[in-house]
Formats: sequence, structure tokens, C-alpha cells
Amino acid sequence: MYILGISCYYHDSAACLLKEGELIAAAQEERFTGIKHDFSFPYNAIRFCLEQGHIEAKNLHFVFFHEDPFLKLERIIKTVFSTYPKSHKLFNEVAKNWLKDKLWIKATIEESLGISKDKILFCKHHLSHAASSFFCSPFKQAAVLTCDGVGEWATTTLGAGIANWGGTNKNEIKVLGEIKFPHSLGLLYSVFTAFLGFKINNGEYKVMGMSSFGEPKYTDKIYQLIKVKPDGSFKLDLSYFSFHYSTTSSFNKKFITLFGKPRSPDARFALDKCNANDTITRKEIKENQRFADIAASIQQVSEGILIKIANYLYQQTKLDKLCLAGGVALNCVANYRLLRETPFNDIFIQPNAGDGGGALGAALYGWHGLLNKPRDFILNHSFWGKEYHPEEIKKFLQKQRVSYEELDEDGLINYVVKSLIDQKIVGWFQGRAEWGPRALGHRSILADPRDEKMKDRLNLSIKFREPFRPFAASVLYEHAGALFASDDIKDQSPFRFMLYALPLAKNLIPAAVHVDGTSRPQFVRQDNSRLFYKLINKFFQKTGVPAILNTSFNLKGRPIVNSPSEAYDTFKRSGMDLLVMDKFLVRK
Repeated sequence: MYILGISCYYHDSAACLLKEGELIAAAQEERFTGIKHDFSFPYNAIRFCLEQGHIEAKNLHFVFFHEDPFLKLERIIKTVFSTYPKSHKLFNEVAKNWLKDKLWIKATIEESLGISKDKILFCKHHLSHAASSFFCSPFKQAAVLTCDGVGEWATTTLGAGIANWGGTNKNEIKVLGEIKFPHSLGLLYSVFTAFLGFKINNGEYKVMGMSSFGEPKYTDKIYQLIKVKPDGSFKLDLSYFSFHYSTTSSFNKKFITLFGKPRSPDARFALDKCNANDTITRKEIKENQRFADIAASIQQVSEGILIKIANYLYQQTKLDKLCLAGGVALNCVANYRLLRETPFNDIFIQPNAGDGGGALGAALYGWHGLLNKPRDFILNHSFWGKEYHPEEIKKFLQKQRVSYEELDEDGLINYVVKSLIDQKIVGWFQGRAEWGPRALGHRSILADPRDEKMKDRLNLSIKFREPFRPFAASVLYEHAGALFASDDIKDQSPFRFMLYALPLAKNLIPAAVHVDGTSRPQFVRQDNSRLFYKLINKFFQKTGVPAILNTSFNLKGRPIVNSPSEAYDTFKRSGMDLLVMDKFLVRK
């Protein structure tokens, strides 16, 4: 039986394909269109999934969509009428978008795939999130926490997952409680994302990075915006916000009166701590410190609320395993605090925890929750995207008249390691693309993590992005203890997917360490990243450091590269020294 999962029309549209409950393929539409966070109907991602499964659309038994568009429209209409006339522009936007596309998603799927409507089913947004984590996890039962901006009505849900492995008993996710729009921790964080000069649904991770440069001096003011109960439930004071009625702004004048002038998106952000250049003024540094302190404050408040919610969820379930999902689950600093400051001793987060991952969750809920099929699938790697055969890469290079060298595996590994030690920066393109926003060794830019100056070089001449942005490290699983005090937890899924940020026990990788002394590692295993593991291991043999710096293979404002042509174009337009695609090596 084949099941297709789809998410789209808000941000990060995606598709995935299951065969008898096993994941065959998964990809976001942005990887094919080149539009970061593309939210359009995922024609290209669907086509890829069907090709990867070697099937035609007519062979699909079911298609599951990640939310209920009618319930979502109900929420939007009620919100528009309750805030009218302030929401008159929102009403126009709703009429244009929903009457044109979003309300007719079933007809769009039917027309694009040529299948009957009775094969197309909806799954509630947060149930898709919950299923995307629990039904991918190794846990037979677990507490489940989802948190994002908003789905239909829910913004946070608390639940429990129960599954019978290989048996016939019902698989289910019980929802024990929820918080509804407009009260949303994800939207609160996004408001501060906008205030700090970044794009909503795109720059939240920048706020997390900026927070490490500040002190949480504004938490008292943030608690004027949100009232939190001991169980973690909360309510926003909506008099400070405009996200519920405006199409252009998420905060209002009252918010600005409380926190001061917002940061311009075009402003430079540099501090003494992040190697400010000579041209930045002391006045700018002082103002930037204010923004960093605000970022640190919303990060700390968010972490504190999540910890309260998680503690309450444990009290309700008495389960010591936790599954996290929703965009907030990509906050790796908060994730590690949840592990260390709640009774949960193991956390599972799948690598595409945001809305893109809803496609996978909807499909899995259909298979397990509705069809009641037993579980035996565990998501233990992220490599579910498109792969290019060596001959395809070779033909591309020849067609573009690119000078290249073809090497055997050992020769390639030896040359790349020598180049890294010589402070060269390498574009690394191998195998199937990653599922989710993290590059985990298949579409990566690699560098030597031992010199702190490498961070500035990467930010300024490779990624063309803000100088405060940190980098991650890919670490040999067996030697993780040489850098992190993690031996008791190193088997947990967040380490596979760069979803924990934790302090270093020994700092041998200064270019991959945040200013607060933490790092966001990927623990690389030989069983599912053989070539990448071999590369890091050779670097370890030569340097004594079991890690390399790893960042996503893209430029600022672009999605991670998907094809050889995108990889080569990014290589040419940046300061990378070397491009490796499969066994082919291209020099500048």
C-alpha cells in the first residue's frame, strides 16, 4: 500500500511517500524551486516522491493532507470578524487566497494526481505534528508535546502516544490538553523575531543565535505580555500585538513603547564579542547589545514556559519519554534544557519538526492511526531526498566544460582532509539530500573547526550572512565524549539531527562554539553516513580532533542546494576553495 503525505499553503510545503508504512522519499518544495520556505502546492516534491517509489499517482491508495482547511478557515473568519475594522485588510487577503487556492485543496490534489476524492483525507495540523514525531520514534509509549505558531486553532498540544509494535492493538495519540489561538508561544517568539529585524518563519533561529550574546534583562517586561500559570498554560495580552488582525505587522505602538525602537532589517549587528569591524561605532554596539539582551530574554522566557509545560505533561502521563514536534521543537537550546530540567530521560525529535514535517506526520497518522497498521519503522537518519548518479554529475561537469578530477574513495578522502587541514573550505555534495533544515553531511560546506577565525571567514565570504551567526560541528559518535559530557545520552535522536545545544567538556573546536560556550553537534554514525564518517575519521587521525565544522550548502536567502548545477553555481559565487560531488573534485 502506498500513502502520500502533503503539506502546503502556509510555509515549507513538502511531500513524502510511504510504502507499507516505511518511508521511501521525503522532500520540501523549496529544494526544487529554489524559493526558500516555498509554500506553494508541492508539484515537484510529489513528482520526486513518485519517481523515487517507481510508481504513478494512480497507484496511490490514499493521500493525507496535514491540516483541516475548513477548520482553519473558521478560525480565520472568526478572528477577522472579532477584530473588525482593524482586520479589513486581512479580510481582503483571506478572500483572495482562500477562495482562490486554499479552500479547494482536495480538488487541487484530485486534479494534479488524477485520483478520486474519496482517497484524499485531512489530518488536523497538530495531530500531524504529533504523529511526525511519535510514529517515527523508537518509543512504544511516550508523552507528546507540540508547539508552533498556529495550526487550525491549536498552538500547543499535550498528549500521549501508545503503540503496539508488531501487534494488532490500536495505535493512538491521545490529546490531553491544548492552548488555542491567539495565545501562542510560537507567535510570541515570531513577534520578537520581527522586532529584531528578521523575517517571521525564517529568522527565529537567528534570534536563538543572537540570544547567546545578551543577558536576559527584559524578562520582566516580556512577562507583561504573557501571563503564565504553574502548569505552563499561558495567555497573551493582545493589546501589545497586531498579528491577529494585520497582514503587515505583528506588534504595535504599545509594544514599541515597552521595548523601544525595533531593529532595522538592514542594520549591521556587531558587538565586541563577535569581532566587530573597525567601522562600527560605539553607539551601534550599545544599541546592538540592547537587541541581544532582548533576544536573550525571549529565549529564556520561552525555555521557562516549555519546561513548565513539560513538567506538567509528565505529571499527567508519568511517561519518561518525550516526543517533540512543531516549529518550536527546532530550538536546540530549549530542547537540551528540557532534557536536563524535566523528568524526561529521552527525547525524540524528527529532523523536519516544522510544517514541512507535517506531510510525514499526516501520512503516518493515516497508516497507524486510521488504518491501525502496526509499527516497525524508526526514522534514524535524514537522507530521504533526491540523489544524483555519478554519471549524471559527470555529464553535467562535461556539458559545462568544468575542469574536474575523478578520484577513488581513499584518494578523495585523503585529498579533502589535507585541504581542510590547509584551511581550505569544501563544498560537499553526496548521496540523497537531507529531509529538514539541517545539512547533515550530504549537502554541506565543511571546514577545519580548530581556528576560531574560520567562523568569520565562513560568515563573510562563503555564506554572506550576519557575523554573529554560529556554526555546528559533525562529531564521530564513538568519540563524542572527547568534546562533550554526553556519553549517557549520545544515543538520543537530537544528536543525529543537530537538535541539542550543550556545553563543551573540552573546547577543541573554537570555530564551532557559540559565544556562551555551547555547541550544536551532529553525532555521525558509520551505519548511515559511511563516507562522511570516513572523512571525519581521517581528519581525526591526522589532527586528533574527532570533528569537522559543518554548515548548510547554501548562500544567504537560498535553500540548501539540491542538484549538481545548484552546487556548482553556489561554489562559483562564494569563496569556497573546493567542490566535491560524489567522486568528482573541482578546484578554483
